[in-house]
Amino acid sequence: MAKLLSYFYPITKKVHSDFSGTLEITWYNGKKHLDTKNANYSYGSLQRILKFGLEKINLKQVNSVLLLGLGGGSVIETLRNDFSYSKSITAVDIDPVVIDIARNEFNLKEDSILKIICDDALLFMQSNKIAYDLIIIDLFIDTDVPIAFLAIPFWKQVIAASTSNGAILFNASLQKTKSKALVDVIELLKSHKYHTEVFEKVNNTNTLILSKGL
Repeated sequence: MAKLLSYFYPITKKVHSDFSGTLEITWYNGKKHLDTKNANYSYGSLQRILKFGLEKINLKQVNSVLLLGLGGGSVIETLRNDFSYSKSITAVDIDPVVIDIARNEFNLKEDSILKIICDDALLFMQSNKIAYDLIIIDLFIDTDVPIAFLAIPFWKQVIAASTSNGAILFNASLQKTKSKALVDVIELLKSHKYHTEVFEKVNNTNTLILSKGL
């Protein structure tokens, strides 16, 4: 019923998160979205932004994906439905409320090829020993990427976790590309022999960074 009524007016349910504040699960024009007060978390503009980056990666050569920042799981849907990706995905999110929403509202189910981990991405990367063919970094609170995820120690761990010819896709949100922190990240990626492209105002909003091993 909610799906049908959403073609006439949005239907929203609010859920509190200790990490993200008030989350909004909204049916609109027959599709469910996950949002904060100021940003889309899943199944809206964010899904289109990450799809833009995924279109520039040869996913046939990708056997393992690490997703830092699960949200409602829309990037997993994009990988599976739009690119027919059927191999290993490990998704990490610090927020148990968000993980429950992904499972219960968006029907995201763990199986033999999808592993969901509730953990701080910083701590996860510090202990990680596995290399991945594609690392997707989609970590922000509301509209901002926490400064810890723009710090060089974190990015050195990301690079160490990427296979030699792997790809790293970073949704930098609304971070300015001229900010020193983001410039340092880009230069670090380039110094490790990555072909790095910066796409500004993807979907008229976000900065997206794509690095691929040479």
